[in-house]
Amino acid sequence: QVRLVESGGGLVQAGGSLRLSCVASGSFFRVNAMGWYRQAPGKQRELVATSGSDDTIQYTESVKGRFTISRDKAKNTVYLQMNSLKPEDTAVYYCNSLIRLTGGTIYNYWGQGTQVTVSS
Repeated sequence: QVRLVESGGGLVQAGGSLRLSCVASGSFFRVNAMGWYRQAPGKQRELVATSGSDDTIQYTESVKGRFTISRDKAKNTVYLQMNSLKPEDTAVYYCNSLIRLTGGTIYNYWGQGTQVTVSS
């Protein structure tokens, strides 16, 4: 069974920093893309940052210059360094990954989510 487990959320004051981590575990052939999404109360889930299998990186406009996504492919881990946090960054952050199983099928997996709260 494949699992994505996030860590690193919490409460921080505006202007502060947090680092999220997500590790993929279980039985699979290869992790392709990994990324982060977030969902604020009353809003739809939105893409924050992704790192593709070809190392292509994408950010949503509102976090450019403040957030940095990185991966340790050997550890099947993705990180999200969040600096200069703003109250509007408050949300549940979800790890997402496209993973190729040993049979060749690619599945889309989600983590359980980690709360990030930024106080003003």
